[in-house]
Amino acid sequence: MPDHAGTGTLLAFDFGVERIGVAVGETMLGQARALAVIAAPDNDTRFARIGKLIEEWQAQRLVVGLPLAVDGSEHEMSARCRRFAHQLEGRFGLPVALVDERYSSTEAEARLAERGLSWQARKSEVDALAAQIILQDYLDARLTTHAA
Repeated sequence: MPDHAGTGTLLAFDFGVERIGVAVGETMLGQARALAVIAAPDNDTRFARIGKLIEEWQAQRLVVGLPLAVDGSEHEMSARCRRFAHQLEGRFGLPVALVDERYSSTEAEARLAERGLSWQARKSEVDALAAQIILQDYLDARLTTHAA
């Protein structure tokens, strides 16, 4: 899926079977922030909530974290995330970029633990923070590419 250059608001997703973390960012500011966690059991509800967020934030592009093994190879969850990215692109007609998300959830867990949050509190926030980390990595990479 191509990554179209330009400015605007982006939404990023940390896709999971049970929950989808969502973050928002703006290319001009180059900063991402955690936004929400979608914990819906069925795809129709999930995509309806995503559609509302796209509309509310007037997203121009979407970013999906692509889980890879430590050696960079793909696995079953990689295929699920690719399918999710294709569904987003097809349903909403927006360009979707896939971003290596290795260690994003681990980093999110560590950040939340540093704040002294219990595991119950971390569980409710980890996916949105992981999406923020994914989006921030994407924005930082764009900044580096455009600065070169």
